Amino acid sequence: MYVINRQNIEEKVSFDKIIQRIKVLSSISKNPNNIDYGLVAQKIVSNMYSGISTSELDDLCSRICMGMSSTNPSYEELASIICIDNLHKNTSKCLLETYKQLYNISDNSGDKFNLVSEEFLEIVKNNTNRLNNEIDYKLDYNINFFGFKTLQRSYLLKVNEKIIERPQHMFMRVAIGIHKNDIDKVINVYKLMANRYFTHATPTLFNAGTERPQMSSCFLAGMDDNIESIFETSGELAKISKWAGGIGLSIDNIRSQGSLIRGTGGNSSGIMPLMKMLNSIATYINQGGKRNGSFAIYLQPHHPDIFTFLDAKKNHGADEQRARDLFYALWVSDLFMERVKKNENWSLLCPDECKGLCDTYGDEFRKLY
Repeated sequence: MYVINRQNIEEKVSFDKIIQRIKVLSSISKNPNNIDYGLVAQKIVSNMYSGISTSELDDLCSRICMGMSSTNPSYEELASIICIDNLHKNTSKCLLETYKQLYNISDNSGDKFNLVSEEFLEIVKNNTNRLNNEIDYKLDYNINFFGFKTLQRSYLLKVNEKIIERPQHMFMRVAIGIHKNDIDKVINVYKLMANRYFTHATPTLFNAGTERPQMSSCFLAGMDDNIESIFETSGELAKISKWAGGIGLSIDNIRSQGSLIRGTGGNSSGIMPLMKMLNSIATYINQGGKRNGSFAIYLQPHHPDIFTFLDAKKNHGADEQRARDLFYALWVSDLFMERVKKNENWSLLCPDECKGLCDTYGDEFRKLY
């Protein structure tokens, strides 16, 4: 039985080498208690196949260690260390070399594109020595297994499914993307993120230093009760979601189920078909497979479709009455809570017939309601 090493050369499988590698990596652990190196090696050999690459062997080893972590948490830490060491062996420790691989890339048709911006690459070029001296790859080993897998799946930049970035590269990219040529601030922010004092939100981690540096997290929107507004707003939300922005959308203005549609003489289907469409947008516009869009839908409790709204997230029930990938929230007025406290009646009012409630608050809302 043989493995393919990282130089693409066949190498005979050595049980002793496997044990030695596990021992060396476990020495990085802060708490390597009761690791049975021989047992791990046995499980690896029994699950491997001839011709497996050393990178795949590391992946197999990490999965075996995770499977053993229920009996000893030290195996989970070892699994994380193996994954990170594997990434380090497959990536460059030079910041400039890393980001050159993400610039002027050819797709399958030969067309060129860039995953980092020219401005970002110039900053890295002009400050290569200082940035390389400040970056500390040992800090990658502080990331736990599930944290690393999340970074691997969604956050670290790739070319043709091959990961190019290390976690420390990502932190430095974000710091440069925010502070540009102010290298003192870049290094300060990098160190704070690398040492886990704080991190930035997903859009910043995704987009900093790229050709589309959209780093804002949250966007609020509303839509009017007509076809033009509904589809124009939906298109804008799709564009925001493409660049990882989270969305809060008020649908208070949308007329309730059964309301008259004056243009056709028909009746409205209410908010559920709209929410189904938004649910589809959120799952389809998924930032290149990195994560689903994040849409929070807001409604006030006087809307006649409120019970449909409250049921929309439930796991059971007819699919045509559910939009489970959205998030839901209520605009709750003081008047509503006062009625609840006094156990008084609460009326449901269609926004098509009772206009203005969506745009007022305080005494004006109370009087209009």
